[in-house]
Amino acid sequence: MVTDAQVRRLREKRMEGKSLAAAAAAAGMSERTARTWQTGALPSTMRSPRPWRTRPDPFADVWATEVVPWLEADRDGRLQALTLFEELCTRHPGQFRPGQLRTWQRRVRDWRALHGPEQEVYFEQAAVPGREGALDFTDPTDLGITIQQQPFEHVWFEWILPFSGWTHIDLAPSETFEALVQGLQSAVWTLGGVPAVARHDNLSAATHELKRSGGRQLTARFQAVLDHYGMRSSRIFPGHAHENGSAEQSHHQSKRAVAQGLLLRGHADFTDEDTYLSFVREVIERKQNAPAASRLAEERRHLRPLPSAPIPNYTTYTCVVRRWSTIRVSGRTYSVPSRLIGHTVEVRQAPATIEVRYSGELVETMPRVRGRDHRIDYRHVIRSLVRKPGAFARYRYREELFPTLPFRQAYDALLVWHGDRADVEYVRLLHLAASGSEGAVAQTLTSLLADRRPFDYHVVQHLVAPATPRHPMLRLPEPDLTVYDTLLAGGRS
Repeated sequence: MVTDAQVRRLREKRMEGKSLAAAAAAAGMSERTARTWQTGALPSTMRSPRPWRTRPDPFADVWATEVVPWLEADRDGRLQALTLFEELCTRHPGQFRPGQLRTWQRRVRDWRALHGPEQEVYFEQAAVPGREGALDFTDPTDLGITIQQQPFEHVWFEWILPFSGWTHIDLAPSETFEALVQGLQSAVWTLGGVPAVARHDNLSAATHELKRSGGRQLTARFQAVLDHYGMRSSRIFPGHAHENGSAEQSHHQSKRAVAQGLLLRGHADFTDEDTYLSFVREVIERKQNAPAASRLAEERRHLRPLPSAPIPNYTTYTCVVRRWSTIRVSGRTYSVPSRLIGHTVEVRQAPATIEVRYSGELVETMPRVRGRDHRIDYRHVIRSLVRKPGAFARYRYREELFPTLPFRQAYDALLVWHGDRADVEYVRLLHLAASGSEGAVAQTLTSLLADRRPFDYHVVQHLVAPATPRHPMLRLPEPDLTVYDTLLAGGRS
């Protein structure tokens, strides 16, 4: 039987000037057959549909009586063909075989195409230049990014212009309001203009749930950001991610492009976050933005001008430092230097950091808490704790006073060797680390633990900071040189 591909091959060779014999040989047919198919319709268009079955229908006995009622009752089309087949095999043991599954699936598919429920229609939208910028967060965990061989937990903020396809990516520790503002401002200031509409889903960083209606509304903070840039919000219905299809499709394309870039690079480890972000943006610029340059130039003419200046990428709080030397920010507890107890401080919460200021001066910068509800720096409380070592045993945040694994192991060893006095010895060790080098103390503890030698605070202190020997100061009287002159003159002293 001659195929369409053979006939196309024959005709291509004839158009190249080949003889009939040579063209027939290239197409894999005889010269007599080739003469028949030099012109005319393709073989597939000349075959009549087969009106008969070539084998008995294995589902004839159950289709009308059992299967069709199942399919008619499934008004939403959610019942899978595999589920139906497994149920059929359970009801009729030995009558059906696993090899018939594909035939069954085609049979169910065809019935639904002819008699099944109506499906949801998606309406392709025409993008308007300068009208809309779509934004969303996405999780790039599958890329396996590490910073100095340590897993890097983060999300991407992605902004895309649906008309031109221009894409901008920023990094964030998590989907917070501050990360949303930072990403949005980074995008529009890099772009050099502002679209009329910000298209987004109902992310909690920008919206809040209405108690009465159960719907969602913009938060006052995010509305203020949009007002600053003269944009209005356009949100999708909850659970309908396809309504923000530009962002969803961009996530897929961006991750795929970066994944391919990492394969060419040979590894996914970076020295720091800035190097990683530069790599991501270079890939996006080359793979997605460069091909969109002409459409972006057209779209830029329709963008609105930027305001005179961006707004801060942080949220400001005012806190009173409690007697525990802690403050509460966004439902999380942070320790601060004890000298601030009782004072009112200004806290600036950025996407990745917390800044503590007193009277306008920066006092402390610390990482923003993620995945837990507190962060206690032992250096803030150790001087009081060393005077009250008994408080260590039941301190609410005691686990925060083990800065690294060697300190935890050292405390367990002190419990074995010194019993009830272990708390006192450990608190002194922690004070030693706060006063000098935490790394030096940790290295010394690791060495002592490896040797399995009992130790206490004094042993560690001697090894970390040995006492400088003190030499006595000798005070000799000034010599009388006249005695020496008399001796030279031959006289007596």
